[in-house]
Amino acid sequence: MKTKVAIIIERANIVLGGAERSAFELSTSLAAAGFEVDVLAAKGQTSSKNIHLLCQDVSGGRVSFAVFEKALKKHLKENHYDIVHSFLPLDFADIYQPRGGSYAEAVTRNAASYQNGLVESYKRVTSFANLRRTRLFKAEKKLCRQADGPMIVALSEYVKEQFQKHYDVADERIIVIANGVNTKKQVDHSESDKLCSQIMIQLGLKEADEPMFLLFAAHNFRLKGLSCLIEAMHLAQQSSASNNVYLIVAGNAKTKKYRHLAKKLGVEKRIIFLGAVRHIQNALSISGVAVLPTFYDPSSRYILEALAVEKPVITTKFNGATDLFEDNRHGIVIETPEDIEALAEAINYFSNADNIQRASEAIAEDNLKDKISVTRVVREFKALYELVLERRGQE
Repeated sequence: MKTKVAIIIERANIVLGGAERSAFELSTSLAAAGFEVDVLAAKGQTSSKNIHLLCQDVSGGRVSFAVFEKALKKHLKENHYDIVHSFLPLDFADIYQPRGGSYAEAVTRNAASYQNGLVESYKRVTSFANLRRTRLFKAEKKLCRQADGPMIVALSEYVKEQFQKHYDVADERIIVIANGVNTKKQVDHSESDKLCSQIMIQLGLKEADEPMFLLFAAHNFRLKGLSCLIEAMHLAQQSSASNNVYLIVAGNAKTKKYRHLAKKLGVEKRIIFLGAVRHIQNALSISGVAVLPTFYDPSSRYILEALAVEKPVITTKFNGATDLFEDNRHGIVIETPEDIEALAEAINYFSNADNIQRASEAIAEDNLKDKISVTRVVREFKALYELVLERRGQE
């Protein structure tokens, strides 16, 4: 008899971001491994039979945490599941997997991303004026303080440290199952060729120029450090080594502020804003290096997707994805996004094609693809589910 698993997520819509994509990838991979999986969401856009939208008839946009919690309890009372695996802080779940890290750390690092002392202080003080965030933070705090609460699954050592720092969670309550991605996604070469031609034309480049493209991809440009990256591009440009470096910015966010900064620093001709990119693999295929100088990321899917196609990466210690690759071998990790000099040095280093090739070969040689695969994630969750069921049987 198959083990029946409920995966709880707020919204069932992969357009929204990494957590949603991860939920669907995990559910699909668990099903392929022999589990019976239902995804329980408040709202969403789907026709899949195994995705249940419990609050679709509730008016308005987002459903309140309390309303969704009530709907979940009703559904779980009427339907049996062996394992309840939640992405939200619900104390009746067996497993809590905080895809966004801890709410406490997220607030702190989001405030830091404004790079202004007064604004940072204001953001910290007013962050919990958002009633929804306050409700989720309190639920998470309560869950962590319950001795018999859900097992907490951290995406990275960084996330584990957050829960120990902010909530004093005991070691036996929290384990790390590192983030993973679908490593079998294919590049559409006709689309990538078209994209490359478009970029070359817009930047006024020829193949003989031998440009090296950095790729930055994010939904939240401020939090992921785009301003710092543009400043680093300006500093790197002062070195003759980086004359061939150009920056591709992918993501559906407002660009006016960043275009203005690029123009002010004289690097506007070295940066192209693509807008939303449906398949990041196509953009990665024409890029030399993936860069994400983030202020906060529990474990970036984008960085893992880059490593999956053997692209070197540049990111910060505030990215949990650093667990899965080796600094100065597969990429470069800088201490903080505000260290513009270190970021510029990383850009200069990878302006050399030999250094890119060396890192790419190391990624392949060390078989990072298997390490970051969702298949490995499923294997580890299978073991955890068995442990949860074993402990339940002993009660």
